[in-house]
Amino acid sequence: MSSHITSPDAPFPTPLSATTTHPAPPFLITTRKLPILKSGPIDALSARLGIPIPEMIFGDNLVSITHAPTGWSLSFSAEPALALVDATGANMLRVAHATSWSSSREASGTVAEVVRAYDWSYSTSYKGTEIPVELLRRRDPILFHDEVVLYESELDDNGISLVSVKVRVMERRMLLLCRQYMRLDEVLARVRDTRVYVDFGEERVVREYTAREGGWGELKRALMMTGVPPDGIPVALRDSNQVAALIPVVETYRDSVCFKKAA
Repeated sequence: MSSHITSPDAPFPTPLSATTTHPAPPFLITTRKLPILKSGPIDALSARLGIPIPEMIFGDNLVSITHAPTGWSLSFSAEPALALVDATGANMLRVAHATSWSSSREASGTVAEVVRAYDWSYSTSYKGTEIPVELLRRRDPILFHDEVVLYESELDDNGISLVSVKVRVMERRMLLLCRQYMRLDEVLARVRDTRVYVDFGEERVVREYTAREGGWGELKRALMMTGVPPDGIPVALRDSNQVAALIPVVETYRDSVCFKKAA
């Protein structure tokens, strides 16, 4: 779903008008979708974080889950996600990826200077017990759903780095997916997923983080082994679900919290 204003005559939305709250007692699920930040807030955000900001930054967008009786809340927004991007260049693996692209571009004579002292792929380990997947496969009616983009960059036309949050609420439970899909063409692909499962009756929240990463050659070969023809690979690489199914898991993390006291 887009956070853009679709008509020049449309009034600029306020945070209040752009916010939707769905009650799922004892929880509240809130989403807010506003347009891309203007230059002033972008400059201020860049100064706070110490890195250039992605081309499409939805800095006012928000997804949150609140346990009303206690005030406990888990939220997802752009600034804390970008705050986990390496701003120092100390992570040599990430720098090597940027350098790989830089070297190929310099060899072609198309770029004069592309050295960057930060992780310009905007990769973030943002996380915002096992999730009971079998319950989520049930075809319960969906009472509320939304998708909120936090930021997106086309990496100077060399791929994509996109972070978005999807939420789906049923009568007894909900699932949130915060996904980063980062594809640096001819180098690698990353998919970093944070899934949050909430059981309303048990008042239990489970968070699961999974990071996947695969090299370009291995990914292309895996796609062709699934039947994708060579000329269909560029289209297949736009599908983060298809890519995630083919690249290995490199990190997992799980935690949970239960608010309901045992009888």
